[in-house]
Amino acid sequence: MTDILIQRGTVVDGTGAPAFIGDVRVRGGVIAEIGKDLAAAAGERVVDATGCIVSPGFIEPHTHMDAVMWWEPGLDPLPGYGVTTIVIGNCGFTAAPVHDDPEVRMEMVKIFSFFEEVAEKPFLEKLPWDWRTWSEYRASMAAKCKVSTNVAGYAGHIAIRLAVMGMDAWTRTATPDEIRRMCVLLEDAIDAGALGMSSNLMDHDSKDRAVPSLVADDAEWSALIGVLASRPGSQLQVILDTFFRLKAPEQMERLGNLCRDRNVRVQMAGAGGLLRFQDDIRDKMWKITAKQKEEGLDFWPSFAHVPPTTALNFFSSSSFAQANEYVWHEVVQAPTAEEKLALLNDPDFRARARDSWDNKAFRQSLVANPHMMLLMDSETGAGPLDLNLKELAEQRGVHPSDALADWVIANGVNSIVSRVPHPMAYEQTVEMLKDKQTVANISDAGAHGQMLCGGGENILLLTTYMKNKDLTLEEAIHVQTGKQAGHFNFGDRGVLKVGYRADIAVFNLDEIEPRPLKRVFDVPDGKGGFTWRFTRDAAPMRLTLVNGVPTFEGGAFTGALPGEFIGPVLAKVETAAA
Repeated sequence: MTDILIQRGTVVDGTGAPAFIGDVRVRGGVIAEIGKDLAAAAGERVVDATGCIVSPGFIEPHTHMDAVMWWEPGLDPLPGYGVTTIVIGNCGFTAAPVHDDPEVRMEMVKIFSFFEEVAEKPFLEKLPWDWRTWSEYRASMAAKCKVSTNVAGYAGHIAIRLAVMGMDAWTRTATPDEIRRMCVLLEDAIDAGALGMSSNLMDHDSKDRAVPSLVADDAEWSALIGVLASRPGSQLQVILDTFFRLKAPEQMERLGNLCRDRNVRVQMAGAGGLLRFQDDIRDKMWKITAKQKEEGLDFWPSFAHVPPTTALNFFSSSSFAQANEYVWHEVVQAPTAEEKLALLNDPDFRARARDSWDNKAFRQSLVANPHMMLLMDSETGAGPLDLNLKELAEQRGVHPSDALADWVIANGVNSIVSRVPHPMAYEQTVEMLKDKQTVANISDAGAHGQMLCGGGENILLLTTYMKNKDLTLEEAIHVQTGKQAGHFNFGDRGVLKVGYRADIAVFNLDEIEPRPLKRVFDVPDGKGGFTWRFTRDAAPMRLTLVNGVPTFEGGAFTGALPGEFIGPVLAKVETAAA
């Protein structure tokens, strides 16, 4: 570890305070001094930051790197975007705790792989699985999983339920004894440094089963929330149903009733409700959020500042199942290209698919909006390309489902259908970014690798939102540094302050820009080869420091893996706030 003096940069400290020209000295992985015209000490490396921004490293608050980090420790492309801390274990999906029965452990892997579209074979093969409890998992990660960023994580409600109830977690409420055992597992996790518990009130699996956390009754919820209440600084993260069955408003009310007078922080993913076709639900959620704030509930809506943009493939995509279109999902599940093509050519499949498309798919889903399905990426080049599915169906005078089947047959099952970005409630997004009690930059980085790349979307806060003059430089940095650190109680990072960990990003605003998606073939396929994922080129940063160690410099990842596994640091949060 080299001592570093960053000179003559525009220092934006992450608190929202005005920027100033100054120097930042790093010693032993900690910020040792901040001032003007600091003299270089003997043996100290000097970095000239003239014309550059010097800010805290950026925090990714909602990732699904839980499995990916075991085979992609560099966490590409995050170092090139100034990211120094990630949060894993979101939405109830975690690798711990796990049941003693291998079949039940496999169930957790299947759940994670389906919903987050993370490769199943490397998930099974690259993780050591030498844990049962979350504390054992944390110890294994610290010893065996060195990564480029700091990592903090939740214990997942789904994993906790499966660890206690086995396969019954899918089908019934828990007994009082099972609830007690769940509480013991959650206590173990928080005492070992977990942020708290994450849960899921939205998802159904490939068989249309509600995920186990949706089966939990109020007695179970209340007991687990009681564990959080007994451990100050811990929190509940939960994803609401704003996309599928649209139950989010009543779920928010339920959580409010369960948490009232218990002083528990709750982060509600999806509570922004930013899609225009959900105006009614968004307005209801907005009113509930305002009411809960007035009541003094420590509830934080979390949201993305970009519209959902994904690509649909025919090997791993959950898009059809999540749209409630399980007939087309049969194509995704068919193991070989030949079996997929056989289905697409089968008249019975086609009839069932048309019926499901028209009568079962959610109206707000991609399937029900063929004008949003772009035919752009062909395996064979047969085409037609650069038009949407609605246009193709109208040109051929056939049902959209049949038009898609014919197009896939002609263009190959490795072809990709892109999605038109959903329009956003942009003004409301800006309002939420400025709100003191929200969590922004929800990206899903690490998940859905053949649909999107959430990593790098943070840069839009420093490009698009600033160019539109909706955010100042200080605001754009605060929402992804100090504000995030305050929410998670990361009391020793997230702000440039003497004594804090040296997680730092140095960049030139004229050099950074959003980068398009590209494919790389570096995901182990379990057969000795590799399959592909989406990533993007670096922003780039001039320098990214994690605990004082450069992880990105000279336009490239340095190969350093200095990340630490971190948890809440309450005492220093109080000092920082003061």
